[in-house]
Amino acid sequence: MRSRVPGKQSVFWKLACLLVAFCLLMIWLSWSWGRYMDKRTGFLTEEAKSTLIRYAGEAEQAWNQGQQTGVDQWLQAFGQVESAWVAVVGQDLQALSSYPLNGSETQRLTFLRGLDWPISHINAVRPWIKVPFPKDPSAGYLVIELPQRYMPGRSQWVWRILINGVIPGLFTLLLCVGLYRLLIVPLNHLREQANAWRADQLGTRLSSQTTSRQDELGDLGRAFDQMSERLQGTVSQQQQMLRDLSHELRTPLSRLRVACDSEQGLEALRERLSREVDGMQRLVEDTLQLAWLDAERGPLPVEDIQIPALWEMLTENARFESHWPESRLPCRVDASCWVKGHLNSLAQALENILRNAIRHSPVDGIVSLNGQREGDEWHLWLDDQGAGVAPEELERMFAPFIRLDGSRPGDGGFGLGLSIARNALRLQGGSLWAENTGQGLRVHLRMPARAAL
Repeated sequence: MRSRVPGKQSVFWKLACLLVAFCLLMIWLSWSWGRYMDKRTGFLTEEAKSTLIRYAGEAEQAWNQGQQTGVDQWLQAFGQVESAWVAVVGQDLQALSSYPLNGSETQRLTFLRGLDWPISHINAVRPWIKVPFPKDPSAGYLVIELPQRYMPGRSQWVWRILINGVIPGLFTLLLCVGLYRLLIVPLNHLREQANAWRADQLGTRLSSQTTSRQDELGDLGRAFDQMSERLQGTVSQQQQMLRDLSHELRTPLSRLRVACDSEQGLEALRERLSREVDGMQRLVEDTLQLAWLDAERGPLPVEDIQIPALWEMLTENARFESHWPESRLPCRVDASCWVKGHLNSLAQALENILRNAIRHSPVDGIVSLNGQREGDEWHLWLDDQGAGVAPEELERMFAPFIRLDGSRPGDGGFGLGLSIARNALRLQGGSLWAENTGQGLRVHLRMPARAAL
């Protein structure tokens, strides 16, 4: 399976940018601070330079005043001050003192270092430094083995620990803080919400700091909130359904108890018991069907259904129950009206709507089915000539166990038919809503149309 390419707002890019910036920062720090360290610890200090120049000035003065003898005296005095090897040499690489240079010393004179040259602190051998006479450089120069106290790099280990240890450690700590804020903080929020669910606190929501993010964690946070809302709604609906069901069952159970305690005849008692048991059975079956439709998430299997033929079958049963003539149940949709739906559930939904319309229609009223093709859907509507519904009740009438008998006179039913119809159409890719027309109630259905043959 081919992996999905990260989006522009993906956490991948945030992490990549953060890590690349961190690596570049470490490279820049290593280069810049390394150069600074080398400059600071790889050259002679100003104190060392001034001391060596002063020694060269003293040697020049000794040469000018006493020539070879003066240089010998200065060298003897110098030995009392410094333990380093030293020589005073002319331009011809010959010693200006009475102490001649041996072969190895003469050879090293060709590899002398100047005062401003870099000095390696890795090599343990102390370098020889060439210091020209300050007043007359052409007269000669001082050659001295650099004293140990002036060797650069004495604090090298401190700088190395600072640059290679402390500073990278601090920036790594900052990187960890950034990663914590980027990844761990929203995950902690998600964990807290999950713990709240475990404690039955379904009303807990994530902060906008998490849900406003435009990356995978933000998507996950919004999904968590939507799931929380769905769980809260489902639990509330189930609790309400249980309360409504218990309320609805209380009335027939009370009538059954009254009937059992009464002294009416056996036939009358049997008829009463049968009627109440049938009502309770219908109530339980409708409630279970509504619960199943609400819990079902996947679409129902669909087939091509011709609406006029389905209407003819439903109205035949309705005429038998209500004794309405066929002329009061007209279908004004032509035979080209084919939809894709689940036959049984669509038939039950239309039957519930039709029965509800007949129940609330006046004497000699008419219930008609109309429709028109709108793109890839069929828009159907069923009109009755009842008293209509209060505007604020148009959406509430589709809730379970809601009976609006006060606004639309009628009897019978448990207030489940329209809820079952809406959920059934939803699972077929359709929708159901209602509006007042001024001459009655109009219930709208929208269903996917059959593909062109």
